[in-house]
Amino acid sequence: MRIAQVAPLAESVPPKLYGGTERVVFWITEELLRMGHEVTLFASGDSKTSAALEPCWPEALRLNPGQFDPMLPYAVMLQRLADRMGEFDVIHCHTDWLHIPLLAGAAYRF
Repeated sequence: MRIAQVAPLAESVPPKLYGGTERVVFWITEELLRMGHEVTLFASGDSKTSAALEPCWPEALRLNPGQFDPMLPYAVMLQRLADRMGEFDVIHCHTDWLHIPLLAGAAYRF
């Protein structure tokens, strides 16, 4: 199966410090790969993974004091996901509700 894992951008995957969701995304991604699935991780560019990494922002947001609007990196991530949606059998988002408008009609687009 071709699977997209979409991580929050607050922390890298896996997180350097705190980051429960990002840690779980890391474990799920690595296990899916071990099971033989083709996985692409949409995450911050400083993430470390055995999967194909789609870096959506250069570094995690929480530790970047120069970041002015956290929604801008998420818009970039969602656009990258939208551009590649047809490549995946499953899209697993871990970004609260942000992806809902993008994926609401996805089943009808494939």
